[in-house]
Amino acid sequence: MQYITKTIKGIDGSVATLTGYIADNSKEIDPNRRRPAVLIFPGGGFNKVTDREAEPIAMMALAAGVQAFVLRYSIKPSQYPVQMLEGAEAMKLIRSNAEEWHVDPKAVTVIGFSCGGQLAASMATSTGDDAMRANGYDPDEVRADGLALCYPVLTAGKYRHEGTIEKLLGDKLNDEKMIDEISCEKHVDAKTPATFIWQTVTDAVVPVQNSLLFLNACVKAGVSVEAHIFPQGPHSLSLATSETAAAGNDAQIEPSAQVWTSLWAAWIKRNFAK
Repeated sequence: MQYITKTIKGIDGSVATLTGYIADNSKEIDPNRRRPAVLIFPGGGFNKVTDREAEPIAMMALAAGVQAFVLRYSIKPSQYPVQMLEGAEAMKLIRSNAEEWHVDPKAVTVIGFSCGGQLAASMATSTGDDAMRANGYDPDEVRADGLALCYPVLTAGKYRHEGTIEKLLGDKLNDEKMIDEISCEKHVDAKTPATFIWQTVTDAVVPVQNSLLFLNACVKAGVSVEAHIFPQGPHSLSLATSETAAAGNDAQIEPSAQVWTSLWAAWIKRNFAK
């Protein structure tokens, strides 16, 4: 396995880190194999980039035959579109190194957890297209080929997570144009790729309506979407196992939601594996 790290400089001078977990090819199996890839955006409310949704998710993806890349994006005081543009640069790096990293450049997906869901959705919908162009990116060249959302922050409207949106927008928090721009459910269109969503009904941090609004937008736009709404469990479940539960927080071990990883792997296989 290759383990790579790349630094990405934000437009505000901040620095993000892209870490790749790359399975090598075997002459015994397929020396020319190109695997799907996933760019992982952990959560953390833009206060941190949590370890719980970083390497453990990469290991899960590798086990499913997917090359994994974790973006430790900039946090506060960096604001929109800094983190999204770091994601765009990470996508460019993955696709430009596709041969060396044994990646299918047409099967580079994104997965976002909590606030990372906003970044992931921005990489797949038209949410950040104008900001991308204004900063020298062709949105279609960095758009994800597939989108997975895990208890995501997606709307800046009625059901928003106030702390996340406040950190993302800063002094533009009451700017209606910016509120509309980062409300990802408003930017689902025909270019939005196949989407996978999961969340729990009892998430007391990010309202489940974030997922439901996005699901409805996908249905309206004719986007292929698979959604799993589990009956119980708190926010920030990650794998929902003891492997990723925060110290002393047994509530993050939630058997009813643990199946999401096998459902995601099956979705990847159906849509992106050759």
